[in-house]
Amino acid sequence: MKRLHNTLSSLLAATVFSMVSGIAINAHAQGATPAADATDNGASVPSLKGKRIGITAAGTDHYWDLKAYQGAVDEVKRLGGTPIALDAGRNDNRQISQIQTLIAQKPDAIVEQLGTATVLEPWLQKIRQANIPLFTIDTASPSSINDLVFNGFYGVPVCAIRYDQLKAVLKYYPKVHIIQPELRDVIPNTVQSAYAQVSQLLQKYPKGQVAAIWSAWDVPQVGATQAVDAAHRDEIKTYAVDGSPDVVTLVKDPKSSAAAVVAQQPALIGKTAVDNVARYLAGDHGLAPYTYVPSILVTKDNAGTIQQTLGQLAAK
Repeated sequence: MKRLHNTLSSLLAATVFSMVSGIAINAHAQGATPAADATDNGASVPSLKGKRIGITAAGTDHYWDLKAYQGAVDEVKRLGGTPIALDAGRNDNRQISQIQTLIAQKPDAIVEQLGTATVLEPWLQKIRQANIPLFTIDTASPSSINDLVFNGFYGVPVCAIRYDQLKAVLKYYPKVHIIQPELRDVIPNTVQSAYAQVSQLLQKYPKGQVAAIWSAWDVPQVGATQAVDAAHRDEIKTYAVDGSPDVVTLVKDPKSSAAAVVAQQPALIGKTAVDNVARYLAGDHGLAPYTYVPSILVTKDNAGTIQQTLGQLAAK
């Protein structure tokens, strides 16, 4: 069990950019594997004075999404520009409508955050056809000049990346098996659904048959952790990615089954996307297609310190 914990913690540390299905993992791992890339925010960023920057987000109900969105809006204002900020509320059709509105308003650039890539791509192409520079956050697109990468749904590229990374690492651990069928995330009612699915799974698999539960983002981890703790299955540990305050608090709790979470820096991701916009509009057209922002592995040992690093209030 100790080895499996080390393996999954190392995998999470390597998952710098990536959310997907919840997965229950059978016990019996052998060995452990270790496995970012930072963006330079020290360089001066050109002014956006007189520029209008469109910002469209798939939704802001999740901590990560909200902080990235706010980070982008705040940075446009800090650089002297005017943000045209739109929240689609997890509705693909609404986001498409917002993109159409932004195209009609002809801003100096557009930042698009998350969403279903296959649905959005035709409209992202229309942004470029309108000669509006497009920058994306966690939406891999050939239409994007630069993508700030993060990723549980496989249709969301960052989620797919995380899931594929998990599978790539686990192939070196033949005694670790993913229980089928895999658990599936839902929106809304993510926590409640995860709790119900994991509770049912624990009834099916008695003690000793499940070692860990992994989720590609951390809202399902909350429900999974609650279900494991309620069942008093302390042999099972939970893992995920994002670092929402409630999840970091769970990891910090020595009695919680939440063993680790990769905390991203969403406000910095949103800020960096806008900094790239400013550089591009100032004439720097040599930007790399992807910019990576480092993540932080949060464990029981460092959760208290990381709460301060991330600006999250410690639990009372």
